Amino acid sequence: MTEQVRLGIIGFGAQGGFYGSLVADGRVPNITVAAVCDIDEAKREAVAKVLPEAKFYDNHVAMLESGDVDAVVICVPHYLHPEMAIDAMERDLHVLVDKPAGVYTAQVEKMNEFAKSKPELTFAIMFNQRNNPLYQYVRELVASGELGALRRSNWIITTWWRPQGYYEQSEWRATWGGEGGGVLVNQAPHQLDLWQWICGVPKSVYAKASFGFRRNIAVEDEVTALVDYGEGATGTFVTATHDLVGTDRFEILLDGGKIVVDNSKTVTVTKLDKPERELSDQMTMEDVKQLFMGKLDPSTLYTQETKEFESPWGEQHAGVLVNFAANILDGTELIAPGADGINGVRLANAIHLSSWTGEEVPLEGTSERYLEELNKRIREEGKFPEREA
Repeated sequence: MTEQVRLGIIGFGAQGGFYGSLVADGRVPNITVAAVCDIDEAKREAVAKVLPEAKFYDNHVAMLESGDVDAVVICVPHYLHPEMAIDAMERDLHVLVDKPAGVYTAQVEKMNEFAKSKPELTFAIMFNQRNNPLYQYVRELVASGELGALRRSNWIITTWWRPQGYYEQSEWRATWGGEGGGVLVNQAPHQLDLWQWICGVPKSVYAKASFGFRRNIAVEDEVTALVDYGEGATGTFVTATHDLVGTDRFEILLDGGKIVVDNSKTVTVTKLDKPERELSDQMTMEDVKQLFMGKLDPSTLYTQETKEFESPWGEQHAGVLVNFAANILDGTELIAPGADGINGVRLANAIHLSSWTGEEVPLEGTSERYLEELNKRIREEGKFPEREA
């Protein structure tokens, strides 16, 4: 490949280091890492080992203005994502922001509005699960209408077990002022994105979250949310960080069938011979009796198929990086446009707000109220400054 994007990595922690290693290993052929920025001077040595040709900066603005990079990937604490993205776009650099897009809707809206003023720049988000063939297949199946309209979705995703020591690694982690939340902003943003990417953006949410339930933290480590899509369709989302065994099961019920995803590895698709209401109307009580007794051949009602998917670790992240660079180089359509990041942030905010207030919360029009409630909790912590719209 003759054309490459000169990438700058802002933040060389776990994620920034991982992205750097993907490039160094040749898994992102249309990118070269030209520079790395981290405020920790000790990271200079680590960068030199993995990316010996990359320049090291301890100030992100200096790197952005150096002329060394065409684009940046932002891998810093969540509150800084929008701010640094705007800093980069102001200097006409392409931006890939890590998940989540931000912590609260108002700051993400500001980032998205600025990105609109720079249409010539590529703006993407690291929703690597959108690059998973399994979820691409599920999305295409739902969008095709082959199984009819959505009636219900349920996702139990509790494979995020974290011990107490995990939260004690950094002073900012699992705080309202430093991280902005718990499992919803740290572990589950990918599922919050996929859920809406596949099933659509809900209209409202009613949620129960527990804060410091099984861990000594201020933020949520257990969440159960009920969303309303309108027209009678609903969805539930359950997540936690204290389930040692953990479950990952995603069910989508539609008029003409059902999709069940287990452990993000297998998809079982049930296709009804006719829409469920038609089957109901034509069944006699004798048919029902035979069905309940297990004597009715299910193939007279539906067909069922299970598909298995394999996705090697790192392949999805590398694919998003390749796609990001391809969009810059030749206009290839983005897998995860940066503007989409607001959906997961808005839903996480609504879940928090519903749990704090005990009310059903619309996803639109509550950003000011959410920020007020968030700042109230930041003040109570007394460790970090309040946030501005």
